Amino acid sequence: MQPLKGLTVVTLEHAIAAPFATRQLADLGARVIKIERPGVGDFARGYDERVRGLASHFVWTNRSKESLTLDVKHPKANEILQRLVLEKADVVIQNLAPGASARLGLGYDKLAALKPGIIVCDISGYGGDGPYRDKKAYDLLIQSEAGFVSVTGTPDEPCKAGPSIADIAAGMYAYTNILAALLQRAQTGRGQHIDVSMLESLAEWTSYPLYYAYEGAAPPPRTGASHATIYPYGPFPAGDGGTVMLGLQNEREWGAFCDKVLLQPALAQDPRFTSNSRRSAERAALRAIIVLAFAPLTAAQVVERLELAQIANARVNTMAEVWAHPQLKARQRWREVGSPVGPLPAMLPPGSWHEEPRMDPVPALGEHTDAILAELGLNAADIAALRAESAV
Repeated sequence: MQPLKGLTVVTLEHAIAAPFATRQLADLGARVIKIERPGVGDFARGYDERVRGLASHFVWTNRSKESLTLDVKHPKANEILQRLVLEKADVVIQNLAPGASARLGLGYDKLAALKPGIIVCDISGYGGDGPYRDKKAYDLLIQSEAGFVSVTGTPDEPCKAGPSIADIAAGMYAYTNILAALLQRAQTGRGQHIDVSMLESLAEWTSYPLYYAYEGAAPPPRTGASHATIYPYGPFPAGDGGTVMLGLQNEREWGAFCDKVLLQPALAQDPRFTSNSRRSAERAALRAIIVLAFAPLTAAQVVERLELAQIANARVNTMAEVWAHPQLKARQRWREVGSPVGPLPAMLPPGSWHEEPRMDPVPALGEHTDAILAELGLNAADIAALRAESAV
């Protein structure tokens, strides 16, 4: 049986951080009821139309969920939300503006007084208190605020990460904190309040450069796709226009690289390059030597030499090449999920599964509204009246 089967999560979520967390819970079998605004829904539904008319972010983070449309500011809709939480929910998750969930009656103190086992997880940019509590926070802004952008990019220009890593970091910490809270509740019978901030999540992920710059030391330099402090480690051009990513970790590998890849065994004893710190300091000179050695070779020939020398390497794959990646195919990582536009490919969550994870359809906006309201005892006339008032 899927480990979270029988668990119900009610989530007031939008964009990425909270939806990413709740999708992980759904993967494990939890029932996730997603509250969306009537007519509009999660604004991530409108980010783009890249997946046969659906938004790429939404398809990624919202499979296996039920969509219930409620105008939570409407008194009757808010009453339904309160009933849903108190009668059905084990976990409540939200990433609304700070203070919004409490105004809706979903603050932890109020809910815990009525339902001691409830777990409430608030996800925000900066946390539930402190001077930045009410500051607007989007992924790029948190990447900047956490220092990530300052150590990412080229010497001439800082860069953000391609994926929304601040959102992803916060979503994963929310997910793991909720799992820990469920384990604790099994022992104590009580739930708890979880406060996850994007800033703290990404600052944790950026702790290596933080410590590297400890007590005012210089931070690691921005070096593009190369490693900031290990060399050679990064992309190198081959003679056919291809690019090979390679990395060395120790002196044994450096010797093998000189001997079997560059075919210059004496280079291993060159005093400019006899330690990682020296190679890193002399990276411009060493890069010129490597590029010259690779110039007569195709990328495939460079990879062949690297494999022979047991030097770590990789292709710089495009998105199309990742879709067709032979390792993902060999490990049977692709499945199909339903959606309002038909079946779509979906990758299995990382890990091994005795029973496959839940991989149900991406919901249409409000697709499950009538069914969920009927579970709460509303009849067709009641639902029609709520629709007439635009409450659902």
